[in-house]
Amino acid sequence: MYLLGFIGVGSMGGALARAAASATTPKQIILSNRTPDKAAALASELGCAASDPKTVAAASRYIFLGVKPKDMADCLGQIAPVLEHRQGERFVLVSMAAGLDTAAIQTMAGRPWPVIRLCPNTPVGIGKGLVAWCERDTDPADAPALIAAMAGAGLWEQCPESLMDVASVIGGCTPAFAYMFIEALSDGAVACGMPRAQALRYAAAALEGAAALAQQDGRHPGALKDAVCSPGGSTIQGVLALEKSAFRAAAAQAVTAAVERTKQMGK
Repeated sequence: MYLLGFIGVGSMGGALARAAASATTPKQIILSNRTPDKAAALASELGCAASDPKTVAAASRYIFLGVKPKDMADCLGQIAPVLEHRQGERFVLVSMAAGLDTAAIQTMAGRPWPVIRLCPNTPVGIGKGLVAWCERDTDPADAPALIAAMAGAGLWEQCPESLMDVASVIGGCTPAFAYMFIEALSDGAVACGMPRAQALRYAAAALEGAAALAQQDGRHPGALKDAVCSPGGSTIQGVLALEKSAFRAAAAQAVTAAVERTKQMGK
């Protein structure tokens, strides 16, 4: 019997598997994927087992469903007979599919099996991730045991299911937005004569430091921004340029557009 089993090791499933291997004995982890060679390669790298989805479903306490929302019904349909044979055993379905709530997972699985829903992001693979989670029909010990086994992922925070679509965007999509910002900042630095590699290092390090300070300081981001803007200085001129281009409105609209799409994917 394995503690953690993964059905699907794409970008998100693979990142979570890496996080699991950093906090849990790899021998307690089993992987599967639609392309078996992909699961086998990652299993070899991490030192864990690889097999097919039905074996994962039959032999894992926590069964991670790392498939796209449109493929979830098919995935659960394939493993439903295996789950039926486990009736009376303790296992939990762990979904990371955007837009699909816990009730939908239970419906697709054919029974109200215990479900934990995760909204992770790709930085979990290096231990710097954010994982919002909620649960349905679980035992009190299920979520704490999972979080302990996945402690290497980063920050875990329980979230009301009504806000999980928003959490999946502000956590899961934000890295993409941040990468665009890093690239744009480096473009500006390159235009001013800095080599590309150096510009990327500086932009990424500056964002990392700013994010860490925002988490630890406790002040409103506007106050932190004001603290950098000296009267008549260069920072305030850059801020005004961003405001002229509707920077904050564009960022807010990116979130609302992504949330709307997430809700559509769950229908």
